[in-house]
Amino acid sequence: MSDLTKNPAPETPETPQTPQTPDTPATAAEESAAPVPAVDPRLLVREEGIKGYWTEFTRKIRGGELGSLPVILGLIVIAVVFQLQNSNFLSASSVANVAVYASGLGIMAVGIVFVLVLGEIDLSMGSVAGVGAAVWAGLQVGNGMNEWVAILLAVLSGTAIGALHGFFFAKIGVPAFVVTLAGFLGWMGLQEWLMGGEGSINTPSGSVVENLTNYFFADKIAAYGLALVAIAAYLYSLLRDSSRRKAALLPARPLSEIVLRTAVVAILVLVVAYVMNEPAGARGLPLALVLFLAVLVLADFVARRTLFGRKVFAVGGNAEAARRAGINVDRVRIAVFAISGTLAAFGGLFIASLSGGATKSLGGGNTLMLVIAAAVIGGTSLFGGRGKVWSALLGMIVIQSIQQGLNMIGMSNAIQNMITGAVLLAAVVIDSVSRRTQKTAGRA
Repeated sequence: MSDLTKNPAPETPETPQTPQTPDTPATAAEESAAPVPAVDPRLLVREEGIKGYWTEFTRKIRGGELGSLPVILGLIVIAVVFQLQNSNFLSASSVANVAVYASGLGIMAVGIVFVLVLGEIDLSMGSVAGVGAAVWAGLQVGNGMNEWVAILLAVLSGTAIGALHGFFFAKIGVPAFVVTLAGFLGWMGLQEWLMGGEGSINTPSGSVVENLTNYFFADKIAAYGLALVAIAAYLYSLLRDSSRRKAALLPARPLSEIVLRTAVVAILVLVVAYVMNEPAGARGLPLALVLFLAVLVLADFVARRTLFGRKVFAVGGNAEAARRAGINVDRVRIAVFAISGTLAAFGGLFIASLSGGATKSLGGGNTLMLVIAAAVIGGTSLFGGRGKVWSALLGMIVIQSIQQGLNMIGMSNAIQNMITGAVLLAAVVIDSVSRRTQKTAGRA
């Protein structure tokens, strides 16, 4: 037997094949067969057209996300009912009265919106408004100070009072309800002390404060120009938002929807401008409405477009979670109450303009209740963390429209108060039911 037979060559071991790990690149066929990540169907609403919007609308209703829908429906009902009772309800003079009377209290309601979003309450708004008016009257009328300086110091007095309330609440730990209730009584006393023996101090003729609610831009271009500016600003905001969402690869509104939304807003504001300008008895655009809208735009920008606004909503939603996220909760609370006091004092000057001067009782009566009611009726939640600045406008229009309509059909103040209270209760019930529905739907 040969050596080759006796000593066979050893078998070469097979090289083990490296198993394919998950990190191994897949082939083109495998890539094409890879599962596509699921997309939230709510993000495809705009791609489904009218059907998609209707589906999204019904989903929100079932989930308790009513938004401004109850307020808009309420305004339509109010307009129809009172117009049937009195054909002058939608006249130029009536619309102007609603705009002027809504402005001062509406500005105060903007401040209370911030407080309510924080999840707190400010019961001193009426007294702070009275102090602001008393400071202005004492400085300008009583001491001959320059009216602009007197107005500035009056507004800053409200800022200081609000910051003091916020300090006791945030730093000392006294509940906001107690702090502002004490403020309601204390500042009312200060108001009476500042007025001295005078029961009232009349507004000087031709002064800035008098013009707050008595000046109208008679030139038609003022109302139409403001309407065109509002339309252009709204269109720009929609286009900018759409552009930013596309840049972030997120679903954005199609151009057709942007055009439709802008057209609806354009019709509304142009109709209001026409009513203020064209019919018999029209006085033009009220300065009070312009200032109210300016406050609304500025406050809305702060609430929705700034870091401070996001912090306010975060603290209102869950203060402890906000604190753990690094937010200075105390500073936010003090700032919010300072804003509330500032706008209360500014609104007090409008009330003084309407009443013809500062009085010991300015800001009393149902002023506080109307301010809080406007914010709540407009859609701001009493439970914190949810609300919009523009709810102050919607709520105040509802309240003033009811009062204007009831006055035109000869109803007494007692009936007006009962109806306003019923509307406020309805708004709170809707808010409570909405929140409960959202919790049930898992969206709270």
